[in-house]
Amino acid sequence: MALLAVALLFLAVGPVVLLLGAATLCLPRVRAWLRPTRRVLAGWVGAVLLVAGLAVVVPDGWVPIAPGPGTWVTPSYVGRPVAGGTEDGPSGESPQVTTKGYGLDDCRRIELDAQGRLVTVCGGAGDPVLRLVDPGSLRLRASKDLPDRGGCPAAFALDAGGRVVVAARDRLLVVGTADAEGDPDLTTEATVDLGLGVDDCVAGLAVRGARTWFVSRDGVAGVVTGDRVHSVELADSVERPLAVDAGGAYVAGAEALHRVVLTGRRPTKAWSSPYDGGGERGAAPVPLPDGLVAVADNREPRLQVVFHRAETGAVVCRAEVFGDDEGATDGGLVAAGGGVVVQNSHGYFGPLSTVLGRTTDRGIARVDVVDGECRVTWTTAMDAPSGAPAVSEADGLVYAYVKRHSWLGVDAWYLAALDLDDGHLLWARRTGLGVLRDNHHGRITLGPDRSAYVPVLGGLVRVHDRG
Repeated sequence: MALLAVALLFLAVGPVVLLLGAATLCLPRVRAWLRPTRRVLAGWVGAVLLVAGLAVVVPDGWVPIAPGPGTWVTPSYVGRPVAGGTEDGPSGESPQVTTKGYGLDDCRRIELDAQGRLVTVCGGAGDPVLRLVDPGSLRLRASKDLPDRGGCPAAFALDAGGRVVVAARDRLLVVGTADAEGDPDLTTEATVDLGLGVDDCVAGLAVRGARTWFVSRDGVAGVVTGDRVHSVELADSVERPLAVDAGGAYVAGAEALHRVVLTGRRPTKAWSSPYDGGGERGAAPVPLPDGLVAVADNREPRLQVVFHRAETGAVVCRAEVFGDDEGATDGGLVAAGGGVVVQNSHGYFGPLSTVLGRTTDRGIARVDVVDGECRVTWTTAMDAPSGAPAVSEADGLVYAYVKRHSWLGVDAWYLAALDLDDGHLLWARRTGLGVLRDNHHGRITLGPDRSAYVPVLGGLVRVHDRG
């Protein structure tokens, strides 16, 4: 009974219960009182083995993500719903949370196919898997093992027909997501050899109209139309995804920002804008209205957001955000009107960075270009350790996945809605407790039913209004 009481208090209050319980073991009388019989010890060992066995046997997407400790000491909801409702994401009106466990599969991005189903690529570089997931229940509808992608990130995109174009080292696979009756089905419809070097692989790809743009780790940028592949050498290495617009593609290499356009059917390098003694690129380029493109520069001592002219690559302006030696981003740069929202991921080196109530360096900021000058419109001190936010310009909202600091060692994760104009917190809903709710570089995706989806370390999370 005593052990059961400790377990319940652990779930209610958090890890501090274990610390206090361990301290009481210094007293001989407590040790004698708590000494379990062989039957009790065997029962606890059996229970642990049963839970571990279920985690292995139960299929992916059938059970919720395992709960964590700290339910009583962290709020489940703060703020008020958005007046008048929303178009793109949850309004905060009695928001509900649905989770499903998919193991430690490292899903980082979600897209929606033509039928509104969730598409994601998970797993490590050596054992990637393509998943098709029901948007309401988060249950698995279909899955497909993919070839080794050679140490490159999980690059995929959806084409105009809702098919998945996914990188497999030096090739692209075109995978349909439905059979002839529209039921879930993942079938490879085409394979395109990109002609890359033996040690090269795809670092990023994007689809625009009938064309698929790609860039490789060794700096080969190209376009695929049907089964035809044309490419150009950038003489640079690339670690970040590329971005495309109506005129071509932008690539943030290690040495410069590059613009690639089509001359006839062949891609050519329109310009390269070398970095001005900066650090490393912290995100994919972000094309913006008014002929601008933004990049994140993880330089010392402060993170900079840099705006270039799309036509020439010339730098328009730079804005420093967050504190000295306290700012960096890892993919957390998204468009917001004529500017960007940038999320601080400095100090996040993996799930251990945020366990036992810890947080990383804080900050979410909006940066705009006004009369040719960069202006930090607002900065908030919320902690969003990794991943990328989502912006709903129609609703004037920024959705961020944030964590609260806790001296009790509780790891509480929230989906938060901020005002796009001033950065004020409007509402936040707790999505769960514990390390399995860490989004671990996962990006927020807004669904057509006003749901927000977040890939987390232990599976998938959906937040939606009641009803």
